[in-house]
Amino acid sequence: MNDHHRQTEFLKHCLGYDESARCRELKQQITQIQRDDRCVRRMVWLMALLTALAVAGLTYPAILLANFPYSAPQSIVNLVCALGVASLISLVAFVILGMVYRKRLDQRREECRLLVTNLLESRLGNPAAAPWRERPAGDESRGNVQAPAGGYASATGMESAPQG
Repeated sequence: MNDHHRQTEFLKHCLGYDESARCRELKQQITQIQRDDRCVRRMVWLMALLTALAVAGLTYPAILLANFPYSAPQSIVNLVCALGVASLISLVAFVILGMVYRKRLDQRREECRLLVTNLLESRLGNPAAAPWRERPAGDESRGNVQAPAGGYASATGMESAPQG
């Protein structure tokens, strides 16, 4: 399970705490897109395998037969060429379809993040974090580090505010 899938499952789990119809619908959409994406990935592997078999089917006789184009039956050569071209075209189409599904899934994940954020804010309230500000432009020794307003920060985060 990769990081992308783990994050999606976490967001779907968080959606389970909201009983609204929009959350149930979003969870179903994410599940359907994931199912479709898995199917498309399997088809990509199948088309890649068929393309490789077609290439192997053409290179094997080309290397081992002395008079290849004329000694092999033309119908078999045409069939292997057609298989290779068709699987290559299908491979490109499935890769593009996989990219479309990934984009849809990313959009649904963003909607899910917004709903989960709204859910947490409605149940826990807004976070009480100090506003962040950039360090002065003259202090370039430690890079561009953000510090809480009224406090001090360093690149390592170990620096404390002066006492006194």
